[in-house]
Amino acid sequence: MIERYSREEMSSKWTMQAKYQAWLDVEKAVVKAWNRLGLIPDEDADNIVKNADFDIARIDEIEAVTRHDLIAFTTSVSETLGDESRWFHYGMTSSDTIDTAVAVQMKDSLLLVIEDVKMIMESIKKRAYEQKMTLMVGRSHGIHGEPITFGLVLAVWYDEMARHLENLEQTLDVISVGQVSGAMGNFAHAPLELEEYTCEELGLKAAPASNQVIQRDRYARLATTLALMASTIEKFAVQVRHWQRTEVYECEEFFAKGQKGSSAMPHKRNPILTENITGLARMIRAYAIPAMENVSLWHERDISHSSTERFWLPDSFITTDFMLHRMNNVIANLVVYPENMMKNLNLTGGLVFSQRVLLELPKQGVSREDAYRIVQRNAMQVWEGLQQGKPAVNEAGESLYLEYLLGDDELRKSLSEETIRDCFDYGYYTKNVDKIFERVFK
Repeated sequence: MIERYSREEMSSKWTMQAKYQAWLDVEKAVVKAWNRLGLIPDEDADNIVKNADFDIARIDEIEAVTRHDLIAFTTSVSETLGDESRWFHYGMTSSDTIDTAVAVQMKDSLLLVIEDVKMIMESIKKRAYEQKMTLMVGRSHGIHGEPITFGLVLAVWYDEMARHLENLEQTLDVISVGQVSGAMGNFAHAPLELEEYTCEELGLKAAPASNQVIQRDRYARLATTLALMASTIEKFAVQVRHWQRTEVYECEEFFAKGQKGSSAMPHKRNPILTENITGLARMIRAYAIPAMENVSLWHERDISHSSTERFWLPDSFITTDFMLHRMNNVIANLVVYPENMMKNLNLTGGLVFSQRVLLELPKQGVSREDAYRIVQRNAMQVWEGLQQGKPAVNEAGESLYLEYLLGDDELRKSLSEETIRDCFDYGYYTKNVDKIFERVFK
């Protein structure tokens, strides 16, 4: 059964409540750091940490006048404190609070995405072992190539997701950075230790150098990492969509009892989940553009980045989280049709074995050019025969291509009937599957 996905865990990290709470957490961490450094008395620090709070409606009311969200926030918080409010936001600039808080939000959200990726990798691995030796045709340019197994397809998926997992973990390190370096990043009003203690409290690293903002190449790294992973997830989705085509029908999305595919055509079973994933991937990739353009800010900062980050950050995380859960459900519940895979594998009358025959001829002293000519000549006869309605497999169960090859006098001068028949062994193409799985799944 398809599991219902709850958006709450990820989306809750990007609400207005979560935003201001992250700001407050940063401000409290700074208060603790100043206290540790001996500036803020214990009693004042304790009162701020214990009592500081905010009210979103009040922030909105103040911001309508100040036209500055951070000032509206600090004013609202100060109203919940006494004289100790003089220490709130001491020696800081707006971006010290905002960018450090966003780093916490990004870190927590990326940890969820990393768990999502581990989840989907487990689903891929499970299905890969289930379908380890399930024969199917491999395609290039959409045209039948040679026999492979469905397990090998899924092993490729797993290996690709493993690279994304590594990339995400590296990106987590890149974006888990805070700053409390002051208006121009010169620490004129606070020692470096203040930043270090604050970031330690929040589970972040201190930026080695900053100006008025955390540098946006870090954010761009995040956006491009998510975009690249989304492209891979879309690749999986597109493959499922192709497999579900009526003419192919090797796999399909789970179709629940009572589900409807078309308002007009009751027979339809459409790949709606993977089509949806394809669209979502386009959105996630689109967010990489403003993230990269945000890298180039004027001098020590401007706020051209701010407006885009207010929606691309939450949207990227929430959409990525949803997309990964949806793709996981597709994989975990994918309906596989091995009989149709085998039927399609035999569809071209044995042409999938052409390279095997080609490689036997040079062993008998035939030139590469002559070998290719002989093998291709018979292959083209098969294509023509299929177009004329000849069966791909005769009543004896032998493929049309084998029939033509056995009747080719030039070929028979070099290869015996036994050698030619041996070329049509599926086991030849699966002999290294176990070793490939050992490489991938270790």
